[in-house]
Amino acid sequence: MGKADIFLDSVTGQALVNWWLAVPGGARVPNWDIASTCTIEGKPGLLLIEAKAYDEELNREKSGKKLKEPDSLNNRRNRMQIGSCMQQANLSLAEETHMPWSLSIEHNYQMSNRFAWAWKLTELGIPIILVYLGFLNAIEMSDRGVLFRNHKFWEELVLAHSELLFSNQVWNRRWTLHGQPFIPLIKSIDQPLNIGAEEAGYEG
Repeated sequence: MGKADIFLDSVTGQALVNWWLAVPGGARVPNWDIASTCTIEGKPGLLLIEAKAYDEELNREKSGKKLKEPDSLNNRRNRMQIGSCMQQANLSLAEETHMPWSLSIEHNYQMSNRFAWAWKLTELGIPIILVYLGFLNAIEMSDRGVLFRNHKFWEELVLAHSELLFSNQVWNRRWTLHGQPFIPLIKSIDQPLNIGAEEAGYEG
């Protein structure tokens, strides 16, 4: 998203990439499942969505950032910088929310980088809504893991996953980071493939 001019102006996008990576050329930045511009409290902002359809999609994200092969000097530099970004975010988030934060490159890396990027975007002056979205009863995925039966089941999985990183009180509240609204939400949607979007039922 750091290079997507449709969401960010080129200066802001490059600042985000340079913050995250010591050696940007050829390296990957976090990719969101869904990203959209939106208006948050009357100001242009971003809606960032991480979506899952079965439990293993979340469970396998408990690991840390994978080591790239071959283990080049540039890879090491990037890894060190990402770790530093996580610590910057932790210190600032702890100060602004008055709760401990433990975003990490060593475990629960995907959720860690989602929150670290959201934090940085607020520092760059952009209001953020961050959504963890569970697709309920996605029967087409039933051979891959346990499906989310209802919103409560999905919410409990997300809370259990995030508790190593920050308090459960973080979710479903409006926060102010760098003077910008930051709203992390747990949401779910039950949308069978054979119906239109207008018939979909939302929960949470």
